[in-house]
Amino acid sequence: MEASTARHALLESVADEIHHNHPSGRIVIAIDGPDASGKTRFADGLAEAFRRRGVAAFRASLADFEGPDATGDAQARYRNGFDHTALIERVLTPFRKGEGFGADGAEQSAAPENAALIVDGVFLNRPELSTRWHHSIWLDADADVRAQRLHERDGIEPGSEQAARYRTAQRLYYREAHPNTAATDIIDNTDPDAPVRRFADYCTIQPPP
Repeated sequence: MEASTARHALLESVADEIHHNHPSGRIVIAIDGPDASGKTRFADGLAEAFRRRGVAAFRASLADFEGPDATGDAQARYRNGFDHTALIERVLTPFRKGEGFGADGAEQSAAPENAALIVDGVFLNRPELSTRWHHSIWLDADADVRAQRLHERDGIEPGSEQAARYRTAQRLYYREAHPNTAATDIIDNTDPDAPVRRFADYCTIQPPP
């Protein structure tokens, strides 16, 4: 399906900004945000925008590096739910060096000298990762919309124990990393066909008290 005019324009604007600030070299871009904010689709669209500029664009996802605690309690999900070391060692570092990279042995060819790697996932502005990005986007969405997406996508009932674990893990993340202000850009993706840029102090989802 063709991207809507508004979505296309937003993706082109973001790609223009990043490409202007980083016109050469291998750059790494993070698409961060809470669960079900639409990170994967947005990251795919941004990769296509880079390719339209003649820039080789690659994709990776933190979801490919789940740890044993990804579905554990909130503290475990936030602290140990994903293997950040593996992401760095298998994807980020070799990409920057121009070496083959990839998750779970699915190694891609080495990136050319000028290329973009776009990584989507939760908690990407954690302290051990935040300095790895040339540009990061906090992709937000209305809480009720995300809850409905989680239900449709993963069968997670709004108000369930699992939904509460996800929400509490995000609250821990807010307290430690302040991702909505740490990111280079904030984008409201409540309507994925009409995403909207926001100011640095904006966040549609306030962490629970």
